[in-house]
Amino acid sequence: MKLFIASLLLLLGWGVQAPAMAAIDVYTFDNDNQEQIFRELTKELRCPKCQNQDIADSNAGLAKDLRDKTYQMVREGKDKGEIVDYMVARYGNFILYNPPLMASTLILWLGPLLVILIGGTVVVMRSRRPPAVKEQRDNALSEEERRRLAELLKEEEKQ
Repeated sequence: MKLFIASLLLLLGWGVQAPAMAAIDVYTFDNDNQEQIFRELTKELRCPKCQNQDIADSNAGLAKDLRDKTYQMVREGKDKGEIVDYMVARYGNFILYNPPLMASTLILWLGPLLVILIGGTVVVMRSRRPPAVKEQRDNALSEEERRRLAELLKEEEKQ
């Protein structure tokens, strides 16, 4: 009975691990130049589904489709520019890790600079501002308050 339970657990464990054993894509090329172009492109193109991984590292189905399409186009003899243009036409500039400087991407390029400039301006303006007049007025004692304070101090000294 113990042998049966151990065998059953072993089979169940194997069944759970089986999906984790994924096949590795193997691409064959006619020459080293094609392989280099393929590797460069798969590192430069962003997975639209994962958003922060290139298509070479992503396990998403869409990334696999993009790798396969890139492989097919490289094998057809398309150059790097044609493949990038095809991907941009299909998925937009988002697929590129370094989008070109255009009106639609201007905020991406200038946004960090604007945030730094605005933050620096706020810090400089706040550090140069004189203390508020109201604070100075609140700290000053009236003549009656000074007289009362002096009386309280005298009483404290007597005790």
